[in-house]
This record gives sequence, structure tokens and C-alpha cells, in this order.
Amino acid sequence: MKKLLAYFSSLSLGMSLAGCMVGPDYQRPDVETPTAFKEAGTWKAAEPADEKPRGSWWEAYGDEELNALVAKVAISNQNVLSAAAQYRQAVAVLEGARASYFPTLGTSLAGTRAQSLTTAPATTASPATNTVKFSLSASWEADLWGQIGRTVESSDASAQASAADLGAALLSAQATLVQTYFQLRTTDAQIHLLQATVVAYERSLEITKNRYEAGVAGRVDVAQAEAQLQSTRAQTLDLGVQRSQYEHAIAVLIGKPPAEFRLEAKTDVPTLPLIPAAIPSALLERRPDIAGAERRTAAANAQIGVAQSAFFPALTLGASGGYQNDALSGLVALPHRFWSLGPTLALTLFDGGARSAQKSSAAATYDKAVATYRQTVLSAFQEVEDNLAALRILGEEEGVQKAATRSAEEALALTQNQYIAGTVSYLNVVTAQATALTAQRSEIDILGRRLIAHGTLLKALGGQTP
Repeated sequence: MKKLLAYFSSLSLGMSLAGCMVGPDYQRPDVETPTAFKEAGTWKAAEPADEKPRGSWWEAYGDEELNALVAKVAISNQNVLSAAAQYRQAVAVLEGARASYFPTLGTSLAGTRAQSLTTAPATTASPATNTVKFSLSASWEADLWGQIGRTVESSDASAQASAADLGAALLSAQATLVQTYFQLRTTDAQIHLLQATVVAYERSLEITKNRYEAGVAGRVDVAQAEAQLQSTRAQTLDLGVQRSQYEHAIAVLIGKPPAEFRLEAKTDVPTLPLIPAAIPSALLERRPDIAGAERRTAAANAQIGVAQSAFFPALTLGASGGYQNDALSGLVALPHRFWSLGPTLALTLFDGGARSAQKSSAAATYDKAVATYRQTVLSAFQEVEDNLAALRILGEEEGVQKAATRSAEEALALTQNQYIAGTVSYLNVVTAQATALTAQRSEIDILGRRLIAHGTLLKALGGQTP
């Protein structure tokens, strides 16, 4: 039996080495790469680096509370955990594909008792017999045309794509949390501004009431001051809805029920860091979604070889051996030994075009994967350009808005003095107050949009730190 298995292994190894791989060998599809971003940056030759550590890019904003929240994403975010499980599944599929390189070995031990009956010319029964059988079997499919090799190649690329999906899921969850945190802190700043404005409007209402009681102001002035105050209080309450929703979203991102999570309000908005000096090739090096799309292209290419190998015969080697006796005692004895060895060559002669259809389907799947890969790269370039433009334009807008806010605040102060002097009506004060408040809120809003654009830019660069 040992000689039989040794012969089987040697023959299997020899035929495996003699096999060939059908189907096209993979080459990364060409992608048109610009020499520079329209907004900023310079080009350099790309070097694959999607697996390199990206660093804690969110720490650039200098917010310890944000850092602590983002650290929980990799541990507790359910989408990330789902992607991690999917990656483990892909690795298991790869291991299963690699197992096809090796023979399948099996063993069995069976016992039977049988008796035969004859009915002519009279019913007679032969003595009952016992049979005990112990056997070992082995089978192995020779990878003559590379079907197993291409399947392993496809599964390996799919596992790498799944690993990239895990990185993309983690980066997406981190970026979403950072953006949501910025929205929450911007809302906090808006609420703080409105609360301070409410206090100022309460003083204005008190002054107006005193002037009304003194007979130097009309009842309409009091009504206008009260309307302005209540309207601002309503705006403050309305922002509370948005803040609660942002807080709930952050809770879900870190894997907590919203009822068990709370962030205390803060008046400080995170610091806006410098724009990183990014380059187009950095996208190909660092973005996990691009890496995943490229690996899926490689997997689809290997499947063409798998489909093409179906046109060739499949060779399977089988061997079995063991012992058979009428009793368990003395079963393993030389006179009771049996063995068999033989190849099986199978080829489909006619299938109505099924194999051709499978090959055409595999080729179409590859073409789709190539188009998806190229579109992913183009979308990545667009995302970077969009956010570079947003940061540039919003930076200019912030400077203009600051000037507008200063002018509105000055106009409000002058109008209030004129009203106290009795030279203008209270309607002028109301208008100046509304203008100043709108300008102040716009300034905060622009800062929040710049922070979100900056965070989105870092995500678009694959977690590139400044």
C-alpha cells in the first residue's frame, strides 16, 4: 500500500509540473493619469502603496475628543466588522481553492452479512456470509490546463480585493465620523452664537420697553423687539434637532445605541490644518477602493482561463487499496489484500454552446471590471479636484465674509445708537440685527464647510496625512 501511494504521489507531481496555464496572463489596465491637479500638486511616478499604514490623519485637527471617537471605529463599527468577516470568508475561499492542488485521501471500514435464496426447483438458502472490508482511497485531478491554478489566482486576487474593501470601509467610516463631528461642533458654535444673541436681544427688548413706558417709543417698537427675540429663540431650538441627529449618527458609527451616548457641547471648532501637498499618483498608491477595483480586474481575468480550460479534457487519477475478510480478526493479512489504480480522462463532446457562453460571460465580466477600475480612478481624481477647489474658494469666501461680518456689526452698533438718539425707527435696528446675525452665522457655516471639505480631501487621498 505504501508503494502504491508513493507511486501515486510521484505520478501526480510529474503531471502537475507538466501542466500548462490556458487563458490570458494578467496585466494591469492602463489608466490615463494627469500630470498635475488643476488646483494644486505635481506628478511623480506611482508606486503601489495601498497596504502602507496611513497614519492617524484625523489627528491633524488637534481635537482629543475626536481622536478618541475615531479610535473606536475600527473596534466597534458594524460595517467595518462586516467587511472584516467578508475578508475572512475570502481567505477561506482561497484556502479551499489551494487545497485542490493536493490529492483527496479517504478511508472506510464496513461490515456486511448477506445470504442468497434460490426458488427453483425449490426454495433453498445458501449459508449466510460475513464480510469485513477496510480500505484506503485517493484521487487527484491533474491541473493539465491550469484550471486549478487560474482558480487559485482568481481567489487570491479576490481575497486581496476583500482586504482593500476592509480598508475602504474603515476609511469611509472614519471620514464619515470626522465629517459628522465637524457638523456637530459647527452646530454647537451656531447655538452658542444664537444664545449670546438671545441675551443681547433681551437687553434690547428691556431698553425698548423702558423707552415705551417713558413715552419716547411706540408699542410697535416693543412688538418688533419681542418678535426678533422669539424668532431667535426658535432658531436656537431648531438647531437642537440637528445637533441631536449628528450626535445619534456618531453613536451608531462607534457601535453604540444613541440612548447610551452623549457629547457635551463645546464652543471651539476644530483647527483647520494646512492643505496637504498631494499628487495624482498618490491616489493609486493609497486609496483602498482603487486597489480593490484593480484586484477584481485581476480576479476576472483569471476566470477567463478557468472558463477556457473547460474545453480541454480533465484527467483524474484514482487509487484504492485495503483488506477484506469474513471476520474482523485477521483482517489485516497479506492474503486478504486488494488494490486498484487507474486514470480517468473526461471530455465534454457537446454541450449546446454552454462552455462558449461561459467563456464569453467571463470575458464580459473582465471588461466590466476594467471599466469599473478606470471609472473608480477617474472618480477619485474628481473627488480630489472638487475638494481642492472647495477649499480654495471657501478660503477666499471666508475672507470676504469676515469683512462683511465686521461691517454688519459696525452698522448694528451705529443703528442702535441712532435709535437711542431718536433719529431712526426700531425697524432699522431689527434690520441691522438680522443682517449682523446672518453674517455671523454665515462665517461659522463657511468654516464648517472648509473643515468638511478638508476631511473629505484627506479621505479622497486615501487617508493621506498632511
